[in-house]
Amino acid sequence: MQTFPIFVKLGLALMLGLLVGMQRERAESRLAGFRTFPLVTLLGTITGLLAQALGGWIVAAGLLAVVLLAVVGNVQKMREGAADAGLTTEFALALMYMVGAYLVYGPQVVAIAVGGGVAVLLQFKPELHGFVRRLEDEDVRAIMQFVLIAFIILPVLPDQTFGPFDVINLYEIWRLVVLIVGISLGGYILYKFFGQQAGIVLGGILGGVISSTATTAGYARRTKEAPEGARPAAVVIMIASTIVYIRVLVEIQVVAPGFLPIAGPRIAVMMAVSVVLCALWWWRIPREQSELPEQENPAELKAAIFFGAMYALILLLVATVRHYLGNSALYLVAGISGLTDMDAITLSTSGLVHAGQLDPQRGWQMIVIAAMSNLIFKAGMVATLGHPRLLREIAVLFGISILSGVAVLLFG
Repeated sequence: MQTFPIFVKLGLALMLGLLVGMQRERAESRLAGFRTFPLVTLLGTITGLLAQALGGWIVAAGLLAVVLLAVVGNVQKMREGAADAGLTTEFALALMYMVGAYLVYGPQVVAIAVGGGVAVLLQFKPELHGFVRRLEDEDVRAIMQFVLIAFIILPVLPDQTFGPFDVINLYEIWRLVVLIVGISLGGYILYKFFGQQAGIVLGGILGGVISSTATTAGYARRTKEAPEGARPAAVVIMIASTIVYIRVLVEIQVVAPGFLPIAGPRIAVMMAVSVVLCALWWWRIPREQSELPEQENPAELKAAIFFGAMYALILLLVATVRHYLGNSALYLVAGISGLTDMDAITLSTSGLVHAGQLDPQRGWQMIVIAAMSNLIFKAGMVATLGHPRLLREIAVLFGISILSGVAVLLFG
């Protein structure tokens, strides 16, 4: 038997044990620290090596020994009146023993990731506890609703097409609902922690991740009472609208990776123009904090069902228009669909391109038209809800962005 791979496994076990042991030593754990953890991890690797010849029972026996030693150690500490509160160190000991054993049987990268993850998890105890304490009931409800959407509803849906033109697949539709809700929920959680102190740039980014339309409406309403904040509000709205392009690119990559090299450069041109506009306007305003408007829970089941229904409707609409009116009428569908939401038209178009039911050239044109339509709709919201000062700023910003879209359509 070659000895070098064995020494590599033992060396990794030692390093991982030392890493976790160092953290426990710094945390002043009375049960196990800088020496005990590497010994326990090495024990796991040794029992794993022995199990190759003696059988898996020896790994179980080693785990039992570690558990018993932890119990004995805690009993002794209790007699001394110095027992650790909680069971974190005990579970970490047992887990690191199993990590040592896994080094023998599984991919080393997995054992390294788990061992490193244990150290990080232990180290960031204050931050993790602070994170949980800052969550409100509504936030926990949002997370649990996402679990319902992603891990309970999705697996039971049938993965087959049906309906008119054979374009409806409940599993695929709901899978994309999970994608959109997941992106929005991530932004919502970040908003709960940074929204109240968000600067203009961060406020725009978070607003774009959660909902650029809702962000536009919220900031437009603010300028009615505080018109002097029109320019900062315009920058936040523009940044949120720029983030939409990133969402579009991510969605295309997930649904139709082969479509991204075709549509990506065209969308990137519009995004680059928007980034330049954001930078120019940002440099012209004072550096100040900007509080995000109150955001709604994006994981609400009603909202998820509504998005899924809208996505299915667009699929049917595109298929129907192609069948009865021809491809040219698809641009009208894209313009109408993009008014209030970019996600549904992007996902449906990408899915049709991926399935070979739509020409990629026509596909990216539809997405660009939808993006321009979305900007026009948000400009209308600003005109309705905001101060004229904000409308003047947005008219310039969105006007240039729409012109860039026209240029892409003409010369792309």
